[in-house]
Amino acid sequence: MIEDADKKILIKHRMDQSRSSLKESIFLRQNSDTTLGAINRAYYAMFYAVLALLQKEGMVPRKHSGAIALFDSEFVRKGTFPKKLSVDLHLAFEFRQESDYHAIEPLGNKETDEIIQNATGFVKAVEKYLSGTLKSKDPDEDK
Repeated sequence: MIEDADKKILIKHRMDQSRSSLKESIFLRQNSDTTLGAINRAYYAMFYAVLALLQKEGMVPRKHSGAIALFDSEFVRKGTFPKKLSVDLHLAFEFRQESDYHAIEPLGNKETDEIIQNATGFVKAVEKYLSGTLKSKDPDEDK
C-alpha cells in the first residue's frame, strides 16, 4: 500500500507532467509546420491527468485504453466529471492514434485546435478536483 504522502507526490508528479505536456502542445501548435506533435502532447496532457486521478484511487492501469476505461467507470459514470470530458478524452485518444500511427496526411489545424482546447478544459477540471488532495494538511486543522 502506498503511503498518503507518497501518493500525493505521485499525483503532483502526474499533474506536473500534464501541465508541461499542455504547454508543449500549445508551443508546438504555434511554432511548428505540422500538427503531429501538438496533438500528441495535448492527448498526453489529458492522459497524465487521468493517471493522477487514478493514482488518487490507488489504481494503476497497464494500458492507455485501461486508463480511459477506468476514468469512464470511476469518474464519469459515478458523476464526478461530466460526460463531455469522457467524449473529449476519447476524441483526443483517437486523434493521437490516427496522427501517430495511421495518417498519411497530418490532421488539420481545426482538429488540432479543438484537441488543445479540450485538453485545456480537461486539465483544469482535474486540477480543480484534485486541489484539495494536493494541498498539505495543516496539523492544527483538526483542533
